Amino acid sequence: MNELPTRASARAQEKSAGPSIARHGRLKRHHPVQFLLKLIAAIVGVALVSGVSVAAYAVWNVASEVKSTVKLVDAKGNPIPQVGAISGGFNVLLAGSDSGGGNKAYGSRGEVLNDVTMLLHVSADHKNATVVSFPRDMFVSIPSCPTEDGKGSFDAMSRQKINTTLSYGGLACTVLTVEQLTGLTIPYAGVIEFDGVIEMSNAVGGVPVCVAGNITDPYTGLDVKAGQNTLEGSQALAFLRTRHGVGDGSDLGRISNQQVFLSSLVRTIKSADTLSNPVKVYGIARAAVKNIKLSESLSNMTTIASMAAALKNIDLNKVVFVQYPNHYTSDGGVEPTEDAADTLMTALKSDKSITLTGDTGVGSEAAAGGTSTTAPSTEAPATQAPATQTPPSSTPSNSATSTPAPSTGADSSVDLPSDVHGQTAGQVTCSKPFSE
Repeated sequence: MNELPTRASARAQEKSAGPSIARHGRLKRHHPVQFLLKLIAAIVGVALVSGVSVAAYAVWNVASEVKSTVKLVDAKGNPIPQVGAISGGFNVLLAGSDSGGGNKAYGSRGEVLNDVTMLLHVSADHKNATVVSFPRDMFVSIPSCPTEDGKGSFDAMSRQKINTTLSYGGLACTVLTVEQLTGLTIPYAGVIEFDGVIEMSNAVGGVPVCVAGNITDPYTGLDVKAGQNTLEGSQALAFLRTRHGVGDGSDLGRISNQQVFLSSLVRTIKSADTLSNPVKVYGIARAAVKNIKLSESLSNMTTIASMAAALKNIDLNKVVFVQYPNHYTSDGGVEPTEDAADTLMTALKSDKSITLTGDTGVGSEAAAGGTSTTAPSTEAPATQAPATQTPPSSTPSNSATSTPAPSTGADSSVDLPSDVHGQTAGQVTCSKPFSE
């Protein structure tokens, strides 16, 4: 039940059952949750700020361009409310594919890898949202996955990197793998490719990001200067994909860099300038559904609008981006840090808010002036200088190996160990250039 032999047998089984899954290849990641949150805020924005006829046309037009859907094993079948927020909590997985969607500009690849895998968890009371990033090189066990045509199945594997799941068994396999890893049920999912990142960053009018020093990355074409930069199009994609240009040059540093972008994206989406502009919100929604391959459970526009209603009033400081707890291994990857991961997942299953006690990670640092305010329209001043040090978000209260007991009370928060990295959407942070 290990590695290549089982993979070969699964491919043989798939071949006998029907057409094989297309395999492309490699590159980097960095796209997702921005899109889920964009898509969600966009459609609810259309309904809130447009006239009824405009909103109706927008939703109809967007719905007509939804890409083909993917059936998930644990998809919910219950109807979504026609009006108002979705009932209870929910989990949505977004995978960023490196295939390029056939666009020759991104080169030719031999496999389709989910170089971005992110999970959005929204609590049942709609007061907290947590976005968990799973390192692409993290070794996990992969369960038996159905083939995409539903006529066969792939063998389980005991230890493979998580970014191989998309090529191995499609989006449903990525979802099953993350469900097994986290213990959470994930009824909704989607896949986005490179062109989607470009179109969506254009639709929102660019995302302002802070950079602590000049970053030039010949691998992705990124070229940004120290200070505030408004990124859209190919530069937004390059910023999300860059690994060699930021932090310590690792994939973990790149996750922190993504969190700088995503937190700013959330602030941008929730700003009055975006939500009061029907052209922007409609453009975001249209770009999202044109470029995201959705699960069947997420292809209904009413479902997405209901999720949006649940998300739109969450305080920025209660939107937390966190890297799945991990540590380096000797064979070119990382593995889950079980105690810390158990703390995180127990908190999410109990719908507790989480508090980060460590720094913002190896790819970013807190901007001068600390965190932003909770007002949706607040953004870091364009002239704000980046800090030279990385202050912790709070005083560490736990060791790296401790497992804090969740405190009681409806609004209680669980402290994560200090070696678990991340930030809130309310924190204004700056990306650090690569340093050896």
